[in-house]
Amino acid sequence: MGLVIFVLSLLTTHGQVNHARKAPAYPLITHNPNFSIWSTSDVLTDKATEHWTGATHGLTGYLEVDGTLYRFMGKEAPRYKTIIPETIENRKPLVKYMETQAEGWNVSDFNDTDWREGVLPISDNKAISGTFWESDAIWVRREFSLDKIDENEPLFLKLHHDDNVEVYLNGTLVFKREGWNHGFEYFDISSKAKGILRKGKNVLAIQLKNTAGGRFLDFDLVNSIASDKSDIAVAKQTSIEIDPTQTTYTFATGTVGLKVIFTSPLLMDNLDLLARPVSYISYEVVATDGKQHDVTIHQEVSSDIAVYMPDQQEVEASAYQDGELSVLKTGTVEQPILQKAADDMRIDWGYLYVVAPSGNGVRQYISGAADDKKERSYRGKSLSLHTEISLGSVGGAPVQRFLTIGYDEVYAIQYFNEDLRPWWNRNADRSFETELHAAVRDYGRLMQECTDFDKTLRRQAEQAGGEKYAHLCVLAYRQSIAAHTLVESPKKEVLWLSKENNSGGFINTVDVTYPSSPLYLIYNPVLLQGMLNGIFYFSESGKYPHPWAAHDLGTYPLANGQRYGEPMPVEESGNMLIMTAAIVHAQGNAAYAEEHWTVLTKWVDYLVKEGLDPKTQLCTDDFAGHLARNANLSIKAIMGIASYARLADMLDLKDVALKYQRIAEEMVPKWMALADAGDHYALTFDDPNTWSQKYNLIWDKVLDFGLFPKEVIEKELTYYIPRMNRYGLPLDSRKNYTKNDWILWTATLADDQPTFEKFIEPVFRHALETPSRVPLNDFYDTTNGIRENFKARSVVGGFYIKLLAEKWGR
Repeated sequence: MGLVIFVLSLLTTHGQVNHARKAPAYPLITHNPNFSIWSTSDVLTDKATEHWTGATHGLTGYLEVDGTLYRFMGKEAPRYKTIIPETIENRKPLVKYMETQAEGWNVSDFNDTDWREGVLPISDNKAISGTFWESDAIWVRREFSLDKIDENEPLFLKLHHDDNVEVYLNGTLVFKREGWNHGFEYFDISSKAKGILRKGKNVLAIQLKNTAGGRFLDFDLVNSIASDKSDIAVAKQTSIEIDPTQTTYTFATGTVGLKVIFTSPLLMDNLDLLARPVSYISYEVVATDGKQHDVTIHQEVSSDIAVYMPDQQEVEASAYQDGELSVLKTGTVEQPILQKAADDMRIDWGYLYVVAPSGNGVRQYISGAADDKKERSYRGKSLSLHTEISLGSVGGAPVQRFLTIGYDEVYAIQYFNEDLRPWWNRNADRSFETELHAAVRDYGRLMQECTDFDKTLRRQAEQAGGEKYAHLCVLAYRQSIAAHTLVESPKKEVLWLSKENNSGGFINTVDVTYPSSPLYLIYNPVLLQGMLNGIFYFSESGKYPHPWAAHDLGTYPLANGQRYGEPMPVEESGNMLIMTAAIVHAQGNAAYAEEHWTVLTKWVDYLVKEGLDPKTQLCTDDFAGHLARNANLSIKAIMGIASYARLADMLDLKDVALKYQRIAEEMVPKWMALADAGDHYALTFDDPNTWSQKYNLIWDKVLDFGLFPKEVIEKELTYYIPRMNRYGLPLDSRKNYTKNDWILWTATLADDQPTFEKFIEPVFRHALETPSRVPLNDFYDTTNGIRENFKARSVVGGFYIKLLAEKWGR
């Protein structure tokens, strides 16, 4: 962990240089969909750190050198305080509301005695504790009284609404907006409110109309709070490096250099380690001017990491000693365990921990959002957990320290109505402090193991596909893993359950598992089994009675049965058969297939009947709409049938293997005739003027089925290359959008490196140039690089298809 830093002058926030971009977003703390923190700027101090959904999950760091502070991590979020005196019930603001409009409803002297009384927030989500609302419109009044007014102080409307809203202050319209927002925003209404806000009685009145989707309203009037840290200098970031398990920054202050490493030790060959939700922040400090300097590290961690809606949920926090550990712990007072399921959601149960080895000048305390009291215990909203680490006098010899950040979910998943603990505590026999002690004890060994693993992965990926391909693999590694949670089923099976981040929030979606599978086939096929086990159980238990495989198991974290609106019969059945064959190939025996043979047979027979020329239905690219006669989906059916034949052969069911092998072989020339469009193969069998990426062909190569003639692939690749845009090959002829995971599968069809690189170059360019600064999105416009949707999804594990093909000698 040597540190090399050149002596550079101190820069303030306005003097920071532009750094060569390495990623659209940088992983910092990455474990599962609930515990996933990123920096969406190339400079760590330019923005507050974020949960993958975009909500602020603040990690803020300061380096004190000889009494002078320099910020090196994160950015303090603006702070606000309400001007409305408390009129609360169970600590929630009281309002009056009606679902029909009345004349003069928005003025202060309106008689609202016959209006209903409720508390904020107002929502159609019964899991949110507030006032339930499900009509198309609502009128809301919040009365308050003021003793004084300072018209020179800016006034902000704090508003979270879904959807069209009009806001009145004492009868005057001060804000209007169509559409919705995904969280609180602060709108400066100072000029519109001037002369309207008065001493004594006031009323803030809101009309909200629902046009589609959900319903939500919460609001307040607030003033900003001046920060006592606004004049703190900013350390100059001198470098950033991203590796599969680590992200490393270096900084200079003019007299002292600092290295900061974020490490999530996600090594998949050890499930207990993989499932331990503890990351490290390492610090290394060295004097760069030949002198001695008194240095202290100040690390602040926001309690908002443990909260869904920070402004609405109280937390309690404490600081204590546990043996040789100094511990900060926080979580919501309410603790609504597994009470919510949604896509754009943060966890609000369980407990966040910030831990450092005690001694060595370590001091920990808690402060509130609006004060600087240094307490050992605290109850409030948006608290700050402080860790101070005094390094003493630092000279030319590097001084190193670290702390750990962990999250105890208590219960992680509800699986067919049974609450499951996280894998690390699956037997309910461990405390989280035990995990923290182990993490601290293992620190030195794991840092070395992660460094070695990172170097090996990068080297192997470069050998397989070149430097740019390797970089894409690095970006994909932590992101894909962190979209999953590891638990044990009641049958003692591994469950590695994905959340379909930013595309519905579904849990264990089969057509999300499918593209991500190469990563797990390489590093631990048991994890891919963990993605299939729940789907097998769903069918084998009779809970899903259809002759095809299910799409999903619910909405994360509730895996109680499919929640997606309609099936994808050919898609999911083909996926399950292909992935089972891939697992069996990776493990070298067919035991896993034998265990599920009855349902695999049911699915393959569905594909034989319906797969060659699919009827109108969705495939995994459901955003593109329904298609009949989908040529790429037909390939998936053929690959699924061939997979079943391979499995039968490995189980020594020779007659069965021969039967299904012949079916797959006979389908190929039929497919070629149906899809033939002259110089390419069509998107649909009925329209030769269309085209599409035939990425499902990759399994003919990777599993060595040898079904399709080489000229099919050669013809397709030749046709694709002239249609490449700046940021990649479009998915098909209908739109300019693409899926970068599928591009890498298509690229891997090529047998020569130059052709492969023609597909990889624009995907690499997109990662470095896209204006969408989110954890790598996989669905974007190939002409401008802007994301169509999706972010932080597990499907980027599909980038590893080339490495998998090389590993299997294809």
